[in-house]
Amino acid sequence: MQHRLRLLPALLGVLLSATAHAADPQYFPLSRGVTPAAIALLDDGRLWYVSAGTGSLGRLDPQSGQDEQVSLGKGSLPRAVIAGADGSAWVADSGLNAIVRVDPERLGTEVIRLPDNAPDAGLDSIVQDDDDEIWFTGENGYFGRLDPDSRQLQVWQAPGGKGPHGLAVTPDGQVWYASSDDNSINHIDTLSGSVTRYPLPVANSGPLQLGADSIGRLWISQSGNGQLSRFDPSDGSWQHWPLPGAQAQPCAIFVDSMDRVWLSDIAGNAILRFDPQSARFTSYPSDRADARVRQLTGRPGAVWGAESGTDRLLVIRE
Repeated sequence: MQHRLRLLPALLGVLLSATAHAADPQYFPLSRGVTPAAIALLDDGRLWYVSAGTGSLGRLDPQSGQDEQVSLGKGSLPRAVIAGADGSAWVADSGLNAIVRVDPERLGTEVIRLPDNAPDAGLDSIVQDDDDEIWFTGENGYFGRLDPDSRQLQVWQAPGGKGPHGLAVTPDGQVWYASSDDNSINHIDTLSGSVTRYPLPVANSGPLQLGADSIGRLWISQSGNGQLSRFDPSDGSWQHWPLPGAQAQPCAIFVDSMDRVWLSDIAGNAILRFDPQSARFTSYPSDRADARVRQLTGRPGAVWGAESGTDRLLVIRE
């Protein structure tokens, strides 16, 4: 494990200028080639981010510009990260085929490798449920669970084969994942690991990421047909809204505390906010081409994303 500390002059310039309007994106430049893939927010205002380009984990203080880097090991390809209750980082690392924990104090790494029956899972997404169990998906046809205390790890083959991507936990603790290849969203029985499949009503929708609102409805970004959809598990009903733009390619999704839906449009090079009450989209385009935001997260009043194509993090504050 190696780590280093630096201050980002470009970031400090952004902070000092303070010229952006409240709802305009603010950008936090990182080192060239970092290729940030995902963000996890910490209670003290700092954030973790994973660097697919360098196989490392970063911890950024947006106020001071302090940026610490932790190498995750040779062959690392981190894809997703969450923050534990103690401030630790839990990383889904596709290259290492492992879940990696990074200690928040000494920045030491612990590599928890997947078992031999999942030799190349293609780790993609990670969440933590209400019982603090960590769930993850592998796009090569797997999903699994890790007990963060005992480090006991279980992996199951996804019944639909390849395609598991985004995960969501509903307010009542239900765990779901989207599967793009078999065009479904899937409910995991957290006791047995069994899966109930819910096919999307339109073929080749390409469900990619999931978000849950305050009453447990699932919001789905559909990269295959450029739509945002909502599924209500209570009655099995679906609703659909096409994104603006003929070639829209929705990817990342986040449902905020007001039940508004934020999603990225890769082809449109923008973050979109969808208001379910008015059924209207508001666009926040990037000021650089090919931003490629593949993950969003947030807290009340702020939505964060990682521009993998521009080596920047961004926040939209309201």
